[in-house]
Amino acid sequence: MNNKVKGNLIIIGGAEDKYGDRRILKETVALSGGNDSIILIITVATEYQKEVGNEYIDIFDQLGVKDVKVLNINDRQDANEQKYADAIYNASCVFFTGGDQLRISSILGGTLADEALLRAYEDGLLIAGTSAGASAMSQTMIVSGEDDDSPRKCTLKMAPGLGLLKDAVIDQHFAQRGRIGRLLSAIAQNPYMLGIGIDEDTAIHVMPNGCFRVIGSGAVTVLDGIHIDYTNVSELKPDQPLALTNVTLHILPACCGFDMNIRQPLLTYDTKQEETSIAHL
Repeated sequence: MNNKVKGNLIIIGGAEDKYGDRRILKETVALSGGNDSIILIITVATEYQKEVGNEYIDIFDQLGVKDVKVLNINDRQDANEQKYADAIYNASCVFFTGGDQLRISSILGGTLADEALLRAYEDGLLIAGTSAGASAMSQTMIVSGEDDDSPRKCTLKMAPGLGLLKDAVIDQHFAQRGRIGRLLSAIAQNPYMLGIGIDEDTAIHVMPNGCFRVIGSGAVTVLDGIHIDYTNVSELKPDQPLALTNVTLHILPACCGFDMNIRQPLLTYDTKQEETSIAHL
């Protein structure tokens, strides 16, 4: 059995189209059960929970979802209440909004809500996340780092994430904020992990077989450091540029994908089934 993924994930690079074609959000609805979906919006990442929650209620309502709820978890006491865990178990899709990914892990980590999320995911719950909600999907997540800069040793901060995606690290708003340097820094420190940089209005649908496909208007950058043959990351002084050789890079737009088991791109996808699944929305 594949050990990187247990279920289905929609990982969005942020700034997804909310009012136009809405391809990513339509696909999220289709994968979670269409009009009969039970979508639970978790706003723990943001300090503006009411406003963000209401926005997504309106969006999913416009997409025909009959049952959309918001779970406003403010602290670890909330996250340990059984009613919040029950709400996760009863959903067909949990959707994490943007904000600060460290709020997600520090408030949910080790709580009843976190346990419910992991168990429900293994039982088939679709979990989606945008921006900070995307970064938190992986076992190790990027918390902060310099945008639009060369890869350096000490400008990157990482922390444990939700642990839904193994052996990979996610970065979001990728091309728009010039984040290739910080993703290279991440894989220099963790060369066994894949670095997955997701552009805005772009997502990956990660499937239980360990493959993902790209959805949306941008591209996904995959950095594979498994064959790095030289790096000076352990020898550097703070803020010095990294040396890295033999890093593999893939650029994957929509209709392409990636097999994380064998670390190989999938250059074509039959989109007929995908188009059929969202045609009724």
